[in-house]
This record gives sequence, structure tokens and C-alpha cells, in this order.
Amino acid sequence: TFLETRLQQLSQKPGDINHYIFTDSDIAVVDDLGQVFRDHPNFHLALTFRNNKAQPLNSGFIAVKGTPEAILRAKLFLQEVLKVYSTKYRNASRMLGDQLALAWVVMSKPHFDPRRFTKALAFSEDIGGTSVLFLPCSLYNWTPPEGAGQFRGMPLDVKVVHFKGSRKRLMLESWNFYSSSREISDMLCLILGSGRTKYDF
Repeated sequence: TFLETRLQQLSQKPGDINHYIFTDSDIAVVDDLGQVFRDHPNFHLALTFRNNKAQPLNSGFIAVKGTPEAILRAKLFLQEVLKVYSTKYRNASRMLGDQLALAWVVMSKPHFDPRRFTKALAFSEDIGGTSVLFLPCSLYNWTPPEGAGQFRGMPLDVKVVHFKGSRKRLMLESWNFYSSSREISDMLCLILGSGRTKYDF
């Protein structure tokens, strides 16, 4: 509905171009995301991926380029996802149905190679006429390791932090840490305290 409204507004003011990013409520943007649109000028819609066979796409971050063509193509793509969700995954446990529907729409295309999800490198694919930019979760949808007892920073190049699941308890601490510092660079360190050594890096 939002994208359809934007299309109507653009038909009245064609030069009023704005890009859009849809996120979950447990996400913090910690770096400039305009770079996505500057570095990748030809996509319609962007999704984030990870090396996870069952759930390779995370719907917590979706970007849409603000041109009429991109908004139209993104709207059609998301309508297909909604249709798949309604017919196949409505009863999926918890909140996974949308991600399963996203993966089905993308991976059901015969030419799509899911092995591309194993490398944390951005790439583009035509999915049913929509140019989809796939961005690695490690940069654009990064999640603190599960089991972390305290949030004390993040990798140097992270642009979006997703406090999904049990990590939501870290949101207030990380916000207080961020608010207490005069320099954003103070956040750009990586020290995650965890009770499980394998998650410390």
C-alpha cells in the first residue's frame, strides 16, 4: 500500500525521488546507508542474505530505490511474496513465514544459484523482472552472536545492527553506550563478552 501511494504521488511530482528502507523495530542503523544507492545504481529492491540453507534471507532490512520503475517492480515482487506467504507459509511457526516466502520466490527461479549465499559479497539477480540486489547480512543486517552477555561494540564495517531474538536485551545497553560517547568511532570496536567462548571474536 505504501509503495502504491508513492507511485501515485510520483505521477503527480515526477522529480520527487526518495529511496526507502524498511526495517524491523529491533534494528539500529549505525552508518550511512546512502552508499547502497550510490554504489549500486541499477537495482529495484535490496534484500539481505546469510549462509543459511533453511532461511537464507532475512526480511528485517529491505531497501527500495525511489524511481517509478523501481517502486513498481518492488511492489510487484513483494506482492508475489505476500501471495506465497498466504498460500504456503501462513501457519509457519513464530515469525518465519515471510522469510520462507522470500526465499521461495527467489530460489524457485530456475536460473538462481543458491551457492552465491555462501560468500559475503553483494550481487544482483533478475527475479521475475525485478532487479534484486543481495547484500550480506554481515554488513547490512548484522546480529550480535547469540549467547553474548554484553554488547560492547561491533565489527568495523557494520552498517546495520539487528537485535533479533534474545539479543533484544542488549538494545538498551548498546543505546546507552552509544549515547554516552561523543565519537561514533568509539562504537567501532569489537568486544563481545559471552559465556560461550566460541562466540567471542
